[in-house]
Amino acid sequence: MITREVNEWMRKVEQGCYSYDTAMEEFKRLSKYLTREEVKQVLSKLKNAL
Repeated sequence: MITREVNEWMRKVEQGCYSYDTAMEEFKRLSKYLTREEVKQVLSKLKNAL
């Protein structure tokens, strides 16, 4: 299940609050709590946002 922290992070990425490098660092930190399918889902959203 995608956590509240991941949802907040995605919202901030979509709003442009993070640079690409900062967004990837945060994703690296958060991804260890996600399943493989959730990582794929988040990455597809990330491609659209960045």
